[in-house]
Amino acid sequence: MILIIFFLLHWYFSLFCQSFFLHRYAAHQMFLMNKFWEKFFYLFTWICQGSSYLSPRAYAILHRMHHAYSDTPKDPHSPHHTENLFTMMWKTKNIYNDYFSFRLKPEERFSKDVPDWKKFDLMADSMVVRVAWGVLYVAIYVLSISVFELAGTHWWMYFLLPIHFMMGPVHGAIVNWSGHKYGYANFDNNDHSKNSLLMDILMLGELFQNNHHKLPNRPNFAVKWYEFDPTYPIVKLLHMTRIIKLRTA
Repeated sequence: MILIIFFLLHWYFSLFCQSFFLHRYAAHQMFLMNKFWEKFFYLFTWICQGSSYLSPRAYAILHRMHHAYSDTPKDPHSPHHTENLFTMMWKTKNIYNDYFSFRLKPEERFSKDVPDWKKFDLMADSMVVRVAWGVLYVAIYVLSISVFELAGTHWWMYFLLPIHFMMGPVHGAIVNWSGHKYGYANFDNNDHSKNSLLMDILMLGELFQNNHHKLPNRPNFAVKWYEFDPTYPIVKLLHMTRIIKLRTA
């Protein structure tokens, strides 16, 4: 049981950082935060994503491109211009790496005012650091299953390790694939964006893609009364505690 709890904690804390910090803050700037809190969430994102850490700068550039070119050949991760899920992920990785390493220079509209902590990103992206996180995950599983033989642990749980290693890309793949192929649409956005779930507990609101593409700067991804975006109440709480400041419409 302890490893299932560990897996769920990694899943949801990593996903929260991607939705809150990388997506809603870095890419869309739906709210403001001072430099102290920006650096705090950089560190928090690294700790939560671990071996699959995604640079806020590179993530924001790709996501802004995704909105500008949604489901066209220029979209960096559209399921409608790749053969399958894995080719979409590989294409996204290559484009991400080009912008992360500055091999490609983005248009100003895609890079304007994105958070950037270059030295930290280089450390977090290094292979030594990524492998160290992976070793930590393996050690937790080996100690729990094979050494201490904790109650509720089983050998099949080792199959969860690849998801730990690739947690950030796994989340991105689910959202980009499912959110543009399966579900219902509240709006005609001239693309294939869909809302995949009514209460998006699985992906913390990220699968309200159709709503989000219609209202890209709205911090609550749920629109209808029966929809629920779990990240939005946390955003409101952080606003009330003055850690962030929501932008006024």
